Amino acid sequence: MENLIVISLDSHAQTPPEAWPAYLEKRFHHWLPELREENEIYTSVMRRFWSRTHDESKYGIFDLDGAFRSGGVTGLYDLNTRLAQMDREGIAAEFVYNGDARVCGLFFQSSNREYPMDVCQAGVKAYHRWLSDAFSPAKHRLYPIGILGSAPWRSLDEMLRELDWIADRGFAGTAIPGYAGYHGELPLFDKYWDPFWARCEERGLALWVHAGHGEKQGELGKEVHKFHRQVTEEGGSIDDLVKKLVKELFNGKLFSSAKPRRAMWQLMMGGVFDRFPRLKLVLNEVYGDWLPPTLQFLDGQFEKRRAELPARRKPSEYWQSNGVVCLSFIRKCEVALRHEIGLDTVTFGRDYPHPEGTWPNTKTWLREAFAGVPIGEIRQVLSENPIRHFGLDRAKLQAVAERIGPTTQEITGPAPAINPELLAHFDARGHILQAPEGETRIPEIDAMLHEDLWRASANA
Repeated sequence: MENLIVISLDSHAQTPPEAWPAYLEKRFHHWLPELREENEIYTSVMRRFWSRTHDESKYGIFDLDGAFRSGGVTGLYDLNTRLAQMDREGIAAEFVYNGDARVCGLFFQSSNREYPMDVCQAGVKAYHRWLSDAFSPAKHRLYPIGILGSAPWRSLDEMLRELDWIADRGFAGTAIPGYAGYHGELPLFDKYWDPFWARCEERGLALWVHAGHGEKQGELGKEVHKFHRQVTEEGGSIDDLVKKLVKELFNGKLFSSAKPRRAMWQLMMGGVFDRFPRLKLVLNEVYGDWLPPTLQFLDGQFEKRRAELPARRKPSEYWQSNGVVCLSFIRKCEVALRHEIGLDTVTFGRDYPHPEGTWPNTKTWLREAFAGVPIGEIRQVLSENPIRHFGLDRAKLQAVAERIGPTTQEITGPAPAINPELLAHFDARGHILQAPEGETRIPEIDAMLHEDLWRASANA
């Protein structure tokens, strides 16, 4: 019986507070008391928010073997726990990206408060150095992703030095400019960024666009703290705050935001993939059902304005040659659209240890999402595509899979129907049953694209 290689392109890590002083430059240590205060408020709010789906009353539905309640989430920063949870779920390897609301980021995130630019940059550098130290002992299974796009850089030389730093230490990619918004940044097709693209291509670093791309530093955190003050001053409770946040902020729109998509068409329409054809763009945790109608719309706009633009090919052609989508907490509608998206471009992410992700139920989730799909196509999504796109060592990964599984029988063999309560839990946390977006966002995309094409035509 065959053991499948399962590779997750989406997991997360965050620097624990006790490590902040060791990795943050000393001249910024006077900012740590404020960050600790922020951490206390923000994490207390988010714990209540997540308890809607992950409190102890739900353990009998999603945590039957105790992986969650026994502290499996601490793999967020603890290597041994992470590897144990990977083994438990049959994950041979995974890519590791920043972010989790159980611990504040080091100043630079949208979910932080607003901080000065130099403080944000120091936090990004500290995170890189911690991540390298924390997970490098398992470099055969964990592939770190840098977050250069979360920091402001005073010059390209400064940015490229940090890019070389992460490349020298085996990072597999980096968030691109504009992940966290800072005043005055140029669009991605501007020739200013060409040395950055050239260095990424030279060093084999993938371009990572993750959910949250395009949000301004401090934007979300400012709203959370504003709501917290309002509830406190009005004599409300944390539960009141959580209800307010669910209604106004955490309503599922982060994963379907059009802001990360803008990065894709700026690179395509602006000719970046013509100038640097070996670049690999990875869209991560931003769903995938929108891709077929959006690419069709972009192709039409390209044909109308072909003579004005630097791009030489249709966006759908760039997608097939340069694009990868990670279907994090993969949904049934995306599986149904896999051929329209482009099967060769589709990969999987479990989003460990985020509550919306497939952990701690990844095998059951995969069985449900891939029901009726040929095993060859399942294998392509779970292992063949990432191995090919990122040049991973198949032999080493197969050796891991032989030890930890899962077997093809566990994913595709006969089994009882999923517990309806568990399926409802999957849908509540990760929208596994959600209908596809279709063309509903095209008017919003059109408005953004109009601005970009007007600017891109000046670079033709």
